[in-house]
Amino acid sequence: MKDVQAQQDLRHIALKHVGIKDLRWPICLADREKGSQHTVAEVTLAVDLPQEQRGTHMSRFVECLKQVGPIRPHELEEVLDGLRQKLEARKALLEFDCPYFVTKKAPVSGIESYLDVECHFRAEKGETFSLEVGVDVPIHTLCPCSKEISKYGAHNQRAWAKIRIRTAQPVWIEELVEMAEKGASTPLYSLLKRPDEKFVTEMAYENPRFVEDAVREIALQLNGDPRIDWYTVTVESEESIHNHNAFATVEKEV
Repeated sequence: MKDVQAQQDLRHIALKHVGIKDLRWPICLADREKGSQHTVAEVTLAVDLPQEQRGTHMSRFVECLKQVGPIRPHELEEVLDGLRQKLEARKALLEFDCPYFVTKKAPVSGIESYLDVECHFRAEKGETFSLEVGVDVPIHTLCPCSKEISKYGAHNQRAWAKIRIRTAQPVWIEELVEMAEKGASTPLYSLLKRPDEKFVTEMAYENPRFVEDAVREIALQLNGDPRIDWYTVTVESEESIHNHNAFATVEKEV
């Protein structure tokens, strides 16, 4: 059959990325407590396209994943090598987002429950291989200014700590979650009995944090970890008394 994608293109415009996205695929992640955890990711796969080629062969992206089976993060370079070879490309990109569940104990009752976080992986390979790992962690913040100026109480809300790192050494997802929670006024829990709720409420009141405070506290922990070469952190607060969100971002220079 005629190979239309391989036709010559005369517009002389090379493309940085061309591929498929929003593909659901099974993956396996390393779990610090249980060894491994199976979940489902939304995957993006792409390669570069030279200016002389009209299109790429979209079906080959899924074929490469089928050869590997369920994705494991340490196999990402293998997937990228397969993409480059099969699609005759110089560079390849793989991204996936997936839920991950961390087991947490309530602070007083000790009852266990799950906290779901969103994990992000971005792997690229041209002349060299690079891997960016990230996690979005729900946390709780209480406003220091509101506490200071109010006769009683202080506005508080759910926030998100979004951490992205590059590292040549393994870093547990659970470690990033713990760093995010240490930067917050208090961690979040899916199951709290009344003594737990009292503890968390009072802990937040005694530990007020602006988004600026939270992002700096997380950055201090990342700065102290010699495994981490680069990071960016954003804390975004879903403000309870405003019709907008507040955020702060910090990035480590390479």
